[in-house]
Amino acid sequence: MKAYAERNGMLAKLKFDLDASDFREGLTAVISVKVAEPQFEGQTKTKLGNSEVDAAVSQATKGALETYLEENPKDAKSIVDKVILAATARHAARKARDLVQRKTVMSGAGLPGKLSDCSDRDPAKCELFLVEGDSAGGTAKNGRDRTFQAILPLRGKILNVEKAMEHRIWESESIRNIYTALGVTIGTEEDSKALNISKLRYHKVIIMTDADVDGSHITTLILTFFFRYMQELIQKGYIYIATPPLYRVKKGKNEIYCWTEDERKAAIAELGKGNDKGVDVQRYKGLGEMNADQLKDTTMDPATRILRQVTIENAAEADRVFSMLMGDDVPPRREFIEANAKYANIDA
Repeated sequence: MKAYAERNGMLAKLKFDLDASDFREGLTAVISVKVAEPQFEGQTKTKLGNSEVDAAVSQATKGALETYLEENPKDAKSIVDKVILAATARHAARKARDLVQRKTVMSGAGLPGKLSDCSDRDPAKCELFLVEGDSAGGTAKNGRDRTFQAILPLRGKILNVEKAMEHRIWESESIRNIYTALGVTIGTEEDSKALNISKLRYHKVIIMTDADVDGSHITTLILTFFFRYMQELIQKGYIYIATPPLYRVKKGKNEIYCWTEDERKAAIAELGKGNDKGVDVQRYKGLGEMNADQLKDTTMDPATRILRQVTIENAAEADRVFSMLMGDDVPPRREFIEANAKYANIDA
């Protein structure tokens, strides 16, 4: 295929070499071979080791492919364009990955600009809050315990890594900042999802977003990233989700924080004692609406907060759900929402 592309001048403007992996990107093939005495490589027997078969298959497929490309120039151009796109993405991903690798805390490149770090250096004691936006980040910084709690505000919704090409992931500022803040490094070009967590700086990574649909979406995007690219952190129990309250019910000096509608009604009944007059109910639309003390008392203080630890009970099922909810196929996602959402207007 490369020879065909070069012969027809399709690679003239390409500024870097193609790799065999660029041609295999997205390729699915079924080959039926009958071998009298098959020899397999490794214990898993996933690769045939008979050299004579390799030669025969290569010769047969080469001739058939050359004929197909010559007889179908439009398809040939589409295939070559796909190969060039894969090569371009691989090249861009390598450059972006190298940038991620260089910008680690230990390499001297420094911390992300918006990270407010903690003073303790024992990872087992330290927490990193991933916060939605600068407004909530400012409140969280004022409400934290600077000894062991660090704050990293993220700019809007992070990239949906389920749909994005690899180089877009490494080019994302928010994702690069997460890698840098955590102090972890990524794998080789062949296995970019391999993770080195030997220098992980926090053993609690807490996703803290608004208690609304938008906040839940951001949480899901961040969890998708962790599941796909930092799954080991989930497996080791390092990933948590904060649970800020939805309401504050107050009368006089007495106040009750509520996480559900039923709790809100019960709090009104308790403080009102049959008379709702003077009972003030505040609905928190976002973390930025809380002052620092409120956010600390309800969501950040280990003595009073509620954290949900993220675990993986069934990796295969989790993989299926992430692919369904965050991928391109709409009908299964719509069915899931209709079956599981208590309140959903999926046409809005």
